[in-house]
Amino acid sequence: MSEQRFGEHVVVRRHEYVAEFVLDRPKAMNAVSTAMARSISAACRALGDDPDVRVTVLTSTHERAFCVGADLKERNSFSDAELVRQRPTTRAAYTGVLELPMPTIAAVHGFALGGGFELALACDLIVADATAVVGLPEVSVGVIPGGGGTQLLPRRVGAARAAELVFSARRVEADEARELGLVDQLVEAGRDREEALALATRIAGNSPVGLRAAKRALRLGQGLDLRAGLDVEDAAWRAVAFSGDRAEGVAAFNEKRKPVWP
Repeated sequence: MSEQRFGEHVVVRRHEYVAEFVLDRPKAMNAVSTAMARSISAACRALGDDPDVRVTVLTSTHERAFCVGADLKERNSFSDAELVRQRPTTRAAYTGVLELPMPTIAAVHGFALGGGFELALACDLIVADATAVVGLPEVSVGVIPGGGGTQLLPRRVGAARAAELVFSARRVEADEARELGLVDQLVEAGRDREEALALATRIAGNSPVGLRAAKRALRLGQGLDLRAGLDVEDAAWRAVAFSGDRAEGVAAFNEKRKPVWP
């Protein structure tokens, strides 16, 4: 297993074809400071440029939190001008996770609040353990979810449910979060990372070309009418139909063997 650090608070560990993207600011429960936002962006750029990464899993080193959102202590010291200057840095961090080209899984335990839950929402799948508490409480401190929450949450649970959660600023515990579709898989306490990495390993056994094209079709087709969405799908199909992965996949199926993706 190789490891690369991005700044002080982000580590990327490689488990063969799976990258573990580790939030590592335990003294602040992974609150996203300006420096941490820059590290998240840098790690996303490196992962996006690495064709050998088939799946990325977001994890946390803190025992009681995935991420508690923006660093409000840092924000409290900002002037209005400084807050405006910081905004592109923060936005780039959340966008960086959202635009990773390979499938992404968030492994959530403890608190995933505000920007922390938005980092999870930016992933394709969320595996949460029984200790998870999620929510978007931004309106309770005079702002709104600004890391994609107002757009990603309704795409996951519908407009009315998202409105209730955002307007009420309430925290949702693990069982209800699974019931509402805020998380996709609920596991025993302490097993979120293990189960997310296991799921990632299963996914990584599939064609890397196919995985990235399927993600692109899923993402780009959201919000389009059916005909336009099918055109997006057709473009993604054409991108993979004549690839070495398709040839190997079909050959391996017919020869009853495990494919070796080129």
